[in-house]
Amino acid sequence: MKGLVIKNTGSWLEVKTDDGQTFQCKVKGTFRLKGIRSTNPISVGDNVVFSVDSEGYGLISEIEDRKNYIIRKSSNLSKHSQIIAANLDQVLLVATIVHPETSTMFIDRFLATAEAYNVEACIVFNKIDLLTDEDKEYLKSMRYLYEGIGYKCCEVSSLTGEGVKELRDSLKDKVTLFSGNSGVGKSTLINTLLGREIAKTGEISSYHDKGMHTTTFSEMYEIDGGGYIIDTPGIKGFGTVDFKRDEVSHYFPEIFKASADCRFNNCTHVHEPGCAVLKAVEEHRISASRYTSYISVMEDESESKYREHDR
Repeated sequence: MKGLVIKNTGSWLEVKTDDGQTFQCKVKGTFRLKGIRSTNPISVGDNVVFSVDSEGYGLISEIEDRKNYIIRKSSNLSKHSQIIAANLDQVLLVATIVHPETSTMFIDRFLATAEAYNVEACIVFNKIDLLTDEDKEYLKSMRYLYEGIGYKCCEVSSLTGEGVKELRDSLKDKVTLFSGNSGVGKSTLINTLLGREIAKTGEISSYHDKGMHTTTFSEMYEIDGGGYIIDTPGIKGFGTVDFKRDEVSHYFPEIFKASADCRFNNCTHVHEPGCAVLKAVEEHRISASRYTSYISVMEDESESKYREHDR
């Protein structure tokens, strides 16, 4: 039988067939994905082949080719990775200016991974009803930065409904991954977009103004009228996986564009003479925060380094 993985609890995978049946499945013990050391070889969004035993439980024996996926370094096992979701049309990174503040480092690492794995990305600035005039100016500068690079940005509030219809329209007939730090209101936003209470919502911890995990596993929800939303647990840090140092600049579009004018074609944009990227940073044509993120990703070969940067 063939089906779509719509839920991953860590212990079981829920698989839905074309005729709407769902089966609780395990992965065949010998199953491994070539070239990927992952804590979860199969993820939500995967198309799989499975068999069903006499008690109605499934055993997954094969995974069909993926068109893409989003992956991050596992926070507990630095040499392993975690596939967040597969076969995506787009990813929406839910970010907040305050309560809590999403760091540009986190945003940039996520966007770089989306670039590396060929997934269209959009930044959704949530909780805009909480913003002061000063916060709104900062949000304006954030949009100017990321839209100038070429990323779509939108502003929403689950509380007031501002921006919700436009965001919902952008999801039609697409498989969309929602991701972000804990506490950015992702689950509340998903409930608002779906028009029903699906995802659990939580409070913001007063300690360091950080969110508490409310989603404990990944799950796929069908949208009325066509399409799917994939909800994932909130994440603190975002460690990049298997980025070669000489390819990191490819995942920062404005840095890659500027690099065409570097004196050396193997320029790392760190210390070389005649580096067009360093000149662009000095002249503020490339944001200092983006360049800092670029250097951080370049240094990811030092294990655990990303945790220090992202928190």
